[in-house]
Amino acid sequence: MLSLSATASPVSVPPVISQTSPIVRRWLCVLAVSLLALLTACGTTKVQPGYYRVQSGDTLTQIARKQGTSVNDLVRWNNLSNSNSIEVGQMLRVEPPAGQARTSSAPSKARGKPAPAPKSSTSTAKRRTAPPGAISLVWPAQGKVTRGYDGSGSNGIVISNSSGTPVVAAAQGTVAYSGSGLRGYGHLVIVKHNASFLSIYAHNSKLLVKEGQRVSQGQKIAEMGNSDSKQVGLYFELRYDGQAVDPAGSLPPR
Repeated sequence: MLSLSATASPVSVPPVISQTSPIVRRWLCVLAVSLLALLTACGTTKVQPGYYRVQSGDTLTQIARKQGTSVNDLVRWNNLSNSNSIEVGQMLRVEPPAGQARTSSAPSKARGKPAPAPKSSTSTAKRRTAPPGAISLVWPAQGKVTRGYDGSGSNGIVISNSSGTPVVAAAQGTVAYSGSGLRGYGHLVIVKHNASFLSIYAHNSKLLVKEGQRVSQGQKIAEMGNSDSKQVGLYFELRYDGQAVDPAGSLPPR
């Protein structure tokens, strides 16, 4: 993993309660390690010419189109093993290193119409859903869904509204995590619903629950904000057996 630079802010990962299930502990460990590895990229250093800092909601295909290059080039220049495995704050090389050239499949910015992404087994992520009827959720906040789940760059949804909008538990459960020690998620709450399901509520302005606390469905657990985010909104994610799934399949229609 990357070592912390002198300019990076120290981040401590809070302990998780002992009652937390192996699924929760495993997810928190993976999340913490991946986010700590990005500290130098997410710090105060400026983006150097020829590089791009991954933003919330970005996918490699979108970045390639914006930068006038191809997904294959980005994968090659950044030694990526999976074109779907990019993280918020990650620095990507978007210009060829010395001695290398762009591939002929790179789209042209001047044409205004991006070329389609190259076909590969990883170019399109499979949409995952929870088993029908496995869990029944309520909407965690009022507002407009401004970003949806796509299973690759976006493993959850973003609900936008004004700062202070109530954030509620989508289903009953136990608070497995409440804090701000995970870089990129701001003030974060994770609720464990049962042995299989977790829900994640990020970028809040205020947290109203503590680890180990039981919460009921619809109970206010936080207030919407923009901690570690450029815009006010709730990032909501649902996980089934450790995998992010599309919450739309378990949320009621609006």
